Amino acid sequence: MHGTVTLGAEVTNVSTHCFWLLLGDEELPVPFSEFPWFKKATIEQLSDVQRPTEDHLYWPQLDIDLSVESIRKPESFPLVSRGAAS
Repeated sequence: MHGTVTLGAEVTNVSTHCFWLLLGDEELPVPFSEFPWFKKATIEQLSDVQRPTEDHLYWPQLDIDLSVESIRKPESFPLVSRGAAS
């Protein structure tokens, strides 16, 4: 019989510079300098995080999807503004 696999994600701390995500036994900082769209989010919005797959995080109240790998290595995923392309 197959059970439901639940991948947890939990916000453990928030500061003025970042917030921390606990993913299993790994805790990752999410710096606002690298992920600026979280800077003005409320604690409730940050805490409402889902992990549908091992490498996928989703904040439904903010409509933000991120790869876990982009948090581990943000330098490998440079931010590109659609506005800059105009």
